[in-house]
Amino acid sequence: MSHEKDLASRRRFLKAAAGTAAVAVVAGSLPRFARAADLPHVSESDPTAKALGYVEDAGKSGNPKRKPGDVCSNCQFYSAGSGGYGPCQLFPGKSVNAKGWCVSHTPKA
Repeated sequence: MSHEKDLASRRRFLKAAAGTAAVAVVAGSLPRFARAADLPHVSESDPTAKALGYVEDAGKSGNPKRKPGDVCSNCQFYSAGSGGYGPCQLFPGKSVNAKGWCVSHTPKA
């Protein structure tokens, strides 16, 4: 009988540990999402932005590599919605305009 109590106790412990781990994962990811909107915007005068030919308005780009419809919001490096500003892997710690564009534009798969 003692063995059955040990198994039941062990199961309760494992369930509680799994629940605690799940809560920790969710709670750990919340600040990351909350901060994304607070990232400073990349300016076109930023050295990395200049090197990549970044423009806040894709329609104003004179770069021949830009195809019609190419904007940050449909690039694989952009990780936000289709409006406003959002994080881009090419500009760590900064956000880009969803309607912007740069020479590294790679369509999402």
